[in-house]
Amino acid sequence: MSSEKIVVCGGGGFIGGHLVGDLLRQGHRDVRSVDAKPLSDWYQTFPSVENLQLDLRDLAACERALEGATTVYNLAADMGGMGFIENNRALCMLTVLINTHLLMAAKKHGAKQFFYASSACVYAADKQTDPNVTALKEEDAYPAMPEDGYGWEKLFSERMCRHFREDFGIATRAARYHNVYGPHGTWTGGREKAPAAICRKVIQAKLSGKHEIEIWGDGQQTRSFMYIDDCLLGTQRILKSDILEPINLGSSELVSINQLVDIVEGIAGVKLKRNYNLSAPKGVNGRNSDNTRIKQLLGWEPSTRLRDGLEKTYAWIHEQIVTGARDKSAPALAYA
Repeated sequence: MSSEKIVVCGGGGFIGGHLVGDLLRQGHRDVRSVDAKPLSDWYQTFPSVENLQLDLRDLAACERALEGATTVYNLAADMGGMGFIENNRALCMLTVLINTHLLMAAKKHGAKQFFYASSACVYAADKQTDPNVTALKEEDAYPAMPEDGYGWEKLFSERMCRHFREDFGIATRAARYHNVYGPHGTWTGGREKAPAAICRKVIQAKLSGKHEIEIWGDGQQTRSFMYIDDCLLGTQRILKSDILEPINLGSSELVSINQLVDIVEGIAGVKLKRNYNLSAPKGVNGRNSDNTRIKQLLGWEPSTRLRDGLEKTYAWIHEQIVTGARDKSAPALAYA
């Protein structure tokens, strides 16, 4: 494999940790993983990798992180599930410092490739008012009306990537992730996303014998969820492609939150009484990924069935709970 240096920013987080592991399995040897958290709080660590604890909101830290870099994956962000991003808009917006300073450092050090992990939260809110949503196409991000805070930061950073490509020649690529889930991620503490939260709640209800579950909202809101393996494959294929504009990277298998609970109940072999918390954060009413463009340009789309991915996620979270493992999501800065 190429000896060129690959830097994974946010490598101590969920997606970043999986990406580092995947790069090593492919035979890459010159990999640097960077995260703000202490190494003991990283979701996955690999001794053969150069692991650096750096706060990438700081320009000097970004310049240190990207020394000698040829390829940069920016997966770093202060983020979480809907409960976090609706209540921490300023923190989410401050993530703009990470991508901005990383791009500046990439320019300074002559990095050739730069991948930015964007989000489906960039899409205009008025396109997501109906649970029976029409799948979101890339052009639906404009006129801009994204998720307040987190979505605005992602949309701005997409544009920053575009202009660094146009003005300075850095080969930037951006993918709009749609709800990535899987093992080795946040599963409790307030930053977890719906698949992990539902798995945890079902497991705890089954183990406790109290067969009830709280669902945020009325359960009718719809989403698609992409398994981590599809995310890794799509991310690397997009970076190596000629796709210049931000592109959807997500499953097109649409389910309601109630249906998500149905699936996890089926995996667990239980039926629970559902208590709906209508005052809790629930996000938009409907969101799904239109995969027309990625199929046209790559001849591929995420294809892991939700049931299959949830079985693996459920098994991993069950192990964490029964062994008393602590969740490693950081209280201050949890990179993706």
